Amino acid sequence: MATVPVYPWRLAPDGLATRRQLRAAGLRPGGQDVVAQVERPRPRRTPLTAFLYRVDRAKPVRPMTPAKTAALKRANAARRTCTACRADAGYVIPVSLGMCVPCAYPEYESS
Repeated sequence: MATVPVYPWRLAPDGLATRRQLRAAGLRPGGQDVVAQVERPRPRRTPLTAFLYRVDRAKPVRPMTPAKTAALKRANAARRTCTACRADAGYVIPVSLGMCVPCAYPEYESS
């Protein structure tokens, strides 16, 4: 990849946007190459870098299909299902526990 211009944080020229900014506007990069980047300084650490894309070359976000919607529903349901009791916990189960809170800590369950 060729060297791209680097701009300080918040000083990028108009017409360039990050992926998040494009997404907020209902756009996507659409296969275009990175045209620049911005760097946000951080004390005593390497700076944060964000790639910039041209807004005029961006394409609209593809709409959700019924199959994608169904797959997303199944994935979210799997994140809420306890592996121990197989019940819907009503919240996304923490990866650190791997099961709902009552199954992970049965001694704290109120009777």
